[in-house]
Amino acid sequence: MNLKISIIGSTGSIGLSALKIVDKRKKDISLHVLAANKNYKIIKKQIIKYKPKYFVITDLNIYEKIKKKFKKKNTKILNNFDFFTKLKKKEKSDVSIIAIPGIAGLEPTLSIIKISKKILIANKESIICGWTLIKNSALKYNTKIIPIDSEHFSLFQLLKDNKLNEIKKIYITASGGPFLNYKVSQFKNIKPINALKHPKWKMGKKISIDSATLVNKILEIIEAQKLFNIPEKKLDIIIHPNSLVHAIIELKNGLSKLIYHQTSMIIPLANAIFDGKLNIENFYKLKKKEKMLHNLEFRKVDFRKFPILRIKSRANEFASTSIIINAANEILVDQFLQKKIPFLTISKIIMNILNDRNYRKYAIKKPKNIYQIKKVDTWARNLTMKKLNHE
Repeated sequence: MNLKISIIGSTGSIGLSALKIVDKRKKDISLHVLAANKNYKIIKKQIIKYKPKYFVITDLNIYEKIKKKFKKKNTKILNNFDFFTKLKKKEKSDVSIIAIPGIAGLEPTLSIIKISKKILIANKESIICGWTLIKNSALKYNTKIIPIDSEHFSLFQLLKDNKLNEIKKIYITASGGPFLNYKVSQFKNIKPINALKHPKWKMGKKISIDSATLVNKILEIIEAQKLFNIPEKKLDIIIHPNSLVHAIIELKNGLSKLIYHQTSMIIPLANAIFDGKLNIENFYKLKKKEKMLHNLEFRKVDFRKFPILRIKSRANEFASTSIIINAANEILVDQFLQKKIPFLTISKIIMNILNDRNYRKYAIKKPKNIYQIKKVDTWARNLTMKKLNHE
């Protein structure tokens, strides 16, 4: 077996996890495309160590520096994904992992679908903003799509054996993040350094903040609706501080099924890459389950602490609602990380935008291409900044 693998977002937490799998299965894997933005040191190391056929660097300054340094190497250094539309079928990757955070991952996803047999997508923002484009492109190029967020990979597995009409309820779990046990009065004093300390997962900054506000669960509800065509009323969120159970389906026959796995992205990644046909303990040391299975805990959501979850029923109400929520959240998270706004402002402004007098005008639009998605996205970002200026 020689799997040709591409990793889009190779310097981020998911990309680095994927490369740990590559390190353990060198005989089975060759790297086709790696892509990153501007982490010069890691990009340089990855070119030397992995010798991919192509390396895409989106930051122009870093691209120029790397291209100059590696001009005599076999790796072709590129600045965008346009080149891949010209590749022939025989140059397709067997597996491509999309791990660029934010809506910035949508265009690379659409480019990489054309040269991939199977896409493992960890970019929930691309799915919630451009699922129709992704789905249509995947059908056109005969590309299989597998979500690898732990919750949606678990749902992907659970829904293989049960049809939606057999299911009473689907639960997506939330750890509750670093502030689960805070008092409501403590939330007004939260700083970025506190919000970045997730108790269970090691993640990038943006997803760590989303997990602290629980905006990530709103995005995941939208993602589940789009990926699996699940009605919103069948979906719910439940707090599970252990972070070991990632999704639960409650069947009408009285049985419930769940997926349990430890807090490492290596598990869904490895299972998706190798179609579940591997002994994961050959390259990932599992913790002892005897201790971990004790006292699995589930709690109802406290809406006073996590008010954003009140918009669950509205999160996918119109074709472009999800684009608007995502755009506002990306701006707000960035502003919070820069210490320009308080933590509670993130949820407050998102909810405020859904009640803006012009919201429906943009939310009802049905984008047919990237340009139309960007138009809605830009409106939402501008409105968010306008509301922040009036805070």
